[in-house]
Amino acid sequence: MKQLQIGVALSGGVDSTSTALMLRDHYSVTGFFMQLAQPDLEKQTEQVQRIAAKLAIPLQVIDLRDAFERKVLHYFSDSYFRGTTPNPCVICNKIIKFGLLLDTILAAGMDKMATGHYARIISRNETYRLFKGVDQAKDQSYF
Repeated sequence: MKQLQIGVALSGGVDSTSTALMLRDHYSVTGFFMQLAQPDLEKQTEQVQRIAAKLAIPLQVIDLRDAFERKVLHYFSDSYFRGTTPNPCVICNKIIKFGLLLDTILAAGMDKMATGHYARIISRNETYRLFKGVDQAKDQSYF
């Protein structure tokens, strides 16, 4: 039977690194790092490469800078000029993380995507629902 292929959105932070570490013992894991508009991008890319090497998982670096600028940063600045209060995370999650990144992960042959977000997923009759994490201080279900 084929081992499930999981693409982990690997940022280099504790949460996504822990996710990759937990999953790699049960599945075939590949890390995917999004290049967006991060300061010190080269340094952060190198950090993620070191983490992937220590975890002994392959890493793919995905350049989403142009899409991030066009879809998220332009939305952000346009909203301010219109006098509204933007929420760039909503746009980034929908279009970039769970749009372009997910599409890239699936196109690379992965079966599923995982992130390091802290939340609960409950399945009933093959319907999945997202709930707040047990520890309210760590909850990231709003993402």
